[in-house]
Amino acid sequence: MDALVERALLGDPRSVARLISLVEREDSASADLMRLIYPRTGAAHTIGITGSPGTGKSTLAARLIASFREAGLKVGVIAVDPSSPYTGGAILGDRLRMQDHALDAGVFIRSMGSRGNLGGLSGATREAAHVLDACGYDIVIVETVGVGQSEIDVVKVCDTVCLILVPGLGDDVQIMKAGVMEVADIFVVNKSDRDGAGKVAADVKVMLDLIPEREWRPPVSLASARLGEGLEEIIKNTEAHKAYLTSTDEGRSRRMAKIGNQVEEIVKREILRRVEDEWKNERSGGALEDIEKRKTDPYAVAEALLNKIIK
Repeated sequence: MDALVERALLGDPRSVARLISLVEREDSASADLMRLIYPRTGAAHTIGITGSPGTGKSTLAARLIASFREAGLKVGVIAVDPSSPYTGGAILGDRLRMQDHALDAGVFIRSMGSRGNLGGLSGATREAAHVLDACGYDIVIVETVGVGQSEIDVVKVCDTVCLILVPGLGDDVQIMKAGVMEVADIFVVNKSDRDGAGKVAADVKVMLDLIPEREWRPPVSLASARLGEGLEEIIKNTEAHKAYLTSTDEGRSRRMAKIGNQVEEIVKREILRRVEDEWKNERSGGALEDIEKRKTDPYAVAEALLNKIIK
């Protein structure tokens, strides 16, 4: 593994891809890998792009990649697609919209299936972002599955969350949902060449006026990914938010909360893995039959499982 990590850190894209495949397995080997590379993380700016299906997230991401590359920055992309409920695979349609960057050595694009996760991301998205960060990518863009009102895991993974809205999809109602409203650091009304874009932007600003004042007020900008308009303002807003995170007490609190959340997620994942392993043994030992015959109850069995793994 040391040799693989060394090649990845030197910029070998195949080695980077293999590292991400390892962390996707979410086993003890992936944990060892993360311990190895974590000291090298922390330099990249991770930008989440989220929004409802059809808002143009992939097209906007492709435009932003081009702008970042023009500035001489290396860009890593994690594009999360819905997984098939039958095969577990994903269509990986986001790559189709980013083909212009496929041969650029300064761009690494990885598509990941959500694999049943309900938060808009794959379970290993955070670890994959850390891999890209450690391997020298200046910007890591995370594009989520099209989200609704509560699929907001992106805020736990990314430094800056960009919520994409468009006119004509009822977003003037959806933006009033607390989960969606609170997740965004930057609002972008895409497809600004359509009627109603200005109204969506105005509605967002009205809603922001109702939120208790904070050091960072999410900016609202109009853009057209198809026409390549409004990109400079979006990038300017992401840079301003990065500065806020690193220079204010409120920004530091948010960074600490993200780190704390990662520790909690690791603990939950490990406990769940151990419970599943122990439960297999209990089931084969007749635990289900004992519950069915009322010799015991599900709560007692669950407590016994936890007592076995938490000592």
